[in-house]
Amino acid sequence: MPPKKPIHRVTLQLTAGAGAVSDLGKMLGPTGVDLVEVKRRYDRASAAQCGDVVPVEVTVFDDRSFELRLRTPPTSFLIRRAVDGTGSGRPGHQRAGTLSRAALRAIAERKLPDLNTTDVEAAMRTVAGTARSMGVPVAD
Repeated sequence: MPPKKPIHRVTLQLTAGAGAVSDLGKMLGPTGVDLVEVKRRYDRASAAQCGDVVPVEVTVFDDRSFELRLRTPPTSFLIRRAVDGTGSGRPGHQRAGTLSRAALRAIAERKLPDLNTTDVEAAMRTVAGTARSMGVPVAD
């Protein structure tokens, strides 16, 4: 049996445990994959992170089978949750809360599998840059 050939790959950001079929249908409808089964598998796989935004990479193969790969939540989502608010409307001019070093380290450790580094300090600098662009300074 020849190996399956991927024909479509898409990354979606869905709410964990409650992925919307409409969001799936927009991106995966033309591929002919079973959307309800994609939703069931996603909801089962992301149930432990219920309420978070959990990106998923869906790979559809030529025989209409599919594979899901869950990613870590977006850095901006984790920062907004840590400061209990949203980003600043005018970064650099208005602050939108302050991120502690402990929260910065926790976010960096959670994002480490999806970053292009294995060093926690480098990951912390990456997360700090995202926070800065959102108008959220890091407390020393």
